Amino acid sequence: MKHLNKKIILHRKADQRRAFVKIMTNNLLLVGSIKTTPARAKATQIYVERLITKAKKQDLTSYRYILARLSKKATDKLYYEIAKDYQNRQGGYTRIIKLAERRLKDKSPIVIIQLVK
Repeated sequence: MKHLNKKIILHRKADQRRAFVKIMTNNLLLVGSIKTTPARAKATQIYVERLITKAKKQDLTSYRYILARLSKKATDKLYYEIAKDYQNRQGGYTRIIKLAERRLKDKSPIVIIQLVK
């Protein structure tokens, strides 16, 4: 079966893609919202939503799982602050908003990905 095999390639090799999405996830959790391209936002959204769902369990196993994938600072913020805000929410922890502006360098579309409060 092909369940949970959705991934966005981003024109990178697997290890580079994992590192890139990890950095984007750290930044999103620490800051709350970031500006990026639609493909990068969708790749990050998948990863962040899974981690928030895992953090909502509030047990040692989920903490260690998240710590293995994020930095200590981002893990603590996710586990102790963000997950408590979403205890009664069944999903949809992030929002992607399209902006009218485009990036100056290559005119690619820009979106904002942010955590839903």
